[in-house]
Amino acid sequence: MNNLADAVISYHNRTKHQLNAYAKGPESLDWDDQPNPFRRFSSCEAVKLPSPGTELSCLFADLDKPEQIEPQPLNLANLGLLLELSFGLSAWKQFGPDRWALRCNPSSGNLHPTEAYVLCTDQELLPPGVYHYVSHDHHLERRSRFTAETAGKEVYIGLSSIHWREAWKYGERAFRYCQHDIGHALAALSYAAACLGWSIELLGETADADIAAWLGLDRSEDFVATEHETPDLVCRLHDGQTADVEFSTAHLAALSQSAEWFGKAERLSGRHFYRWPIIDEVSAQAVKPTTVAERLALPNLDLPAPSHNLPASALIRQRRSAQHFNGKSPELPLADFHRILAALLPNAKPPFTAWNWPAQVNIVLFVHRVAGLEPGLYVLPRTADAATELKPLCSADYEWQTVEAPFEFYRLTAGSVRQAAKTLSCHQPIASDSAFSLGMLARFADNVDTEAWRYRRLFWESGLLGQILYLEAEAAGVRGTGIGCFFDDAVHGVLGLKDNDWQSLYHFTIGEPLDDSRLQTFPAYAHLSESAAST
Repeated sequence: MNNLADAVISYHNRTKHQLNAYAKGPESLDWDDQPNPFRRFSSCEAVKLPSPGTELSCLFADLDKPEQIEPQPLNLANLGLLLELSFGLSAWKQFGPDRWALRCNPSSGNLHPTEAYVLCTDQELLPPGVYHYVSHDHHLERRSRFTAETAGKEVYIGLSSIHWREAWKYGERAFRYCQHDIGHALAALSYAAACLGWSIELLGETADADIAAWLGLDRSEDFVATEHETPDLVCRLHDGQTADVEFSTAHLAALSQSAEWFGKAERLSGRHFYRWPIIDEVSAQAVKPTTVAERLALPNLDLPAPSHNLPASALIRQRRSAQHFNGKSPELPLADFHRILAALLPNAKPPFTAWNWPAQVNIVLFVHRVAGLEPGLYVLPRTADAATELKPLCSADYEWQTVEAPFEFYRLTAGSVRQAAKTLSCHQPIASDSAFSLGMLARFADNVDTEAWRYRRLFWESGLLGQILYLEAEAAGVRGTGIGCFFDDAVHGVLGLKDNDWQSLYHFTIGEPLDDSRLQTFPAYAHLSESAAST
């Protein structure tokens, strides 16, 4: 194993939750110094976007055939809608004096470490330069102006992470959650683009250093040292109307070097009482170099229609994380269960159209209440060879009984697994009171040993699957919740796995939510109307 891989796996093992001890985190939360969830840059020109809230006629089921959705024109209103449905606010919640925003893209602990940028060379859309999206105000902050001549009409969306936002609450394990959230955000962007008849192309070959230079993230003087942003992904936007031609990102380096930059990031926290240097260390060890471009051929899968086929934009805005589930609710219909699982299989629809790498994550399910399916422990392989690889590594006690379904599906053992699901997910009832919960099991050691940065990619893939589960749950008339807290090695022990070849990276649960009547809900952008009315 190489030194970088060894260091990354050491971080992963160090940040596992154990039955007798949790990963290192703050002993108490400094609520008065919670990081500001909204990044802003001072001394930047604000570019107002048209009012948010437009509903599109595209239904959620239409996203199963994205090539049939009529493309919308690429203008400022639709660019704003893309950003809103990907990264914007979905609602405000209030409990007593506390008030907080929810967003269209999921985030661990609702802390939102992910930041979004637009790099534009299309002079008819925006003056060429780099722009930062502020979800609270639904506007763009102009971070740079390109002084070199631009060619073509290109729009790129870049994603970065502020690790401090997660570390404030989750300590050393926060780096994992930031990577989950990048996967959530990539999927959210892919879904939102499809609603408009567009698509995004993930430029997966791009090095972190190039993304940092293009977006101005390498300008250390513009950021508070402990609140810097790390580059993650960049995507090219395809509007469905312009013919695709051969293109290169080589000119972006010259544009960024010629750019005039504006603004400095405003401080998010004052005290930074706890410090977690291991996060900066693993971030450096998992830096992505330039890699070979990969473009996968994706199969076309016929998915059953969702039972709650709402307008896709409405469904995206209503996505929530359930805090509690009704443990006595009726069973989830089998057709809904099959639709949810089928949507996790690689196929030629969003968000897999924005994913360039072979699937590495498979699904272990704790089934509690699904109509026509016996409770028990199940496996959904997401690649043709996964079951063959996993079976000899798992406990010999498991039966690997083939289950009738529209896809490859196995039952390991029958019987109630509610207590096991709850215990393994840090004793959380959300894993046992739902219709089913699951763990995402990834090919681990070989990936990290091959290229240490793939550690991040495995979490991105898990987060991408998480966003699929969130939206498919809504389309089934139920609700989902991502679970980042689970006892890593206890999960592996239940399966009989004994080494780092496979690791569980993310858990999830789906069922009928129990709403808290004490919480008040307010519209996402009412504050913009109120602000305009007062001026």
